[in-house]
Amino acid sequence: MTHKIAILGASGYTGAELVRLIATHPDLEIAALAANSKAGQGMGAVFPHLRHLDLPDLVTIDEIDFSGIDLCFCALPHKTSQEVIASLPRDLKIVDLSADFRLRDPAAYEKWYGNPHAAPELQKEAVYGLTEFYRDEIAGARLVAGTGCNAATGQYILRPLISAGVIDLDEIILDLKCAVSGAGRSLKENLLHAELSEGYHAYALGSTHRHLGEFDQEFSAIAGRPVEIQFTPHLIPANRGILATAYLRGSAQAVHDTLNAAYASEPFIEVLPLGEAPSTRHIRGSNFCHIGVVADRQAGRTTVIAALDNLTKGSSGQALQNANLMLSLNETTGLMLAPVFP
Repeated sequence: MTHKIAILGASGYTGAELVRLIATHPDLEIAALAANSKAGQGMGAVFPHLRHLDLPDLVTIDEIDFSGIDLCFCALPHKTSQEVIASLPRDLKIVDLSADFRLRDPAAYEKWYGNPHAAPELQKEAVYGLTEFYRDEIAGARLVAGTGCNAATGQYILRPLISAGVIDLDEIILDLKCAVSGAGRSLKENLLHAELSEGYHAYALGSTHRHLGEFDQEFSAIAGRPVEIQFTPHLIPANRGILATAYLRGSAQAVHDTLNAAYASEPFIEVLPLGEAPSTRHIRGSNFCHIGVVADRQAGRTTVIAALDNLTKGSSGQALQNANLMLSLNETTGLMLAPVFP
């Protein structure tokens, strides 16, 4: 059976990445593509790398007939997404790639995003979309909230370690580098080539990065008590990729054993041999996440490094992985593409 798919926000990076992945999916058909600002154009005109595909033209959201759609990917900005999703048919399966449904507590959403949630009932319904840890809930969900790409990378390192109790919860430092596509496709002065190239910088310092809300929510729930990590993100002059480095107090062997056991049967998470570090060049364009564990020169301290593609495993690939579960398809379908190298 072929399932008909709609993508809202198809003119952004995550929308284009969804099209790229779904194009080779044997069980999905793209029936509608919406991008209000580029309505009336062909997808190949907006993204020439997709011009070989037979795709519907871009339309406004209001022009889509959702009666024939089985699942909708919503790749719209936060705040816009909640308003649009609240207007969609109640029987439609939805995977949201924005931040609007990631936080379960409406007060937490208002704290981190600066405005009250417009669809609190849907917020209660949404399932958090970190596939490897919410697989059963996602399979039965109508609305799945994709994680932040930074938040996903940090959680792949830390969730199993917090759960197993092999690290000190009060000494977690996460240093993360993210490629520029994580900031979206809209024009911004600080993302101009002359402003960004030949250097990188920290941003959202202290307690201002919105993905801290996800870390607080998820890590505290696992630990059964408040867990607040120290987190510094950096913007790097690369198109794709996240490299997250966690500095931890705990035995490197115990940390490595715990991660190995947690991900032994996971198709997209690979724990490297102890002492080996991953690179973003080895996961580019793929749905894979590589994790490395290295013992520090100070006894009892460990460094853990994770690499993933922010547009794929951090967003659109994760979204497709969740959609497969929601449609009772093989979870890996359309996602086993090898990374692009060099």
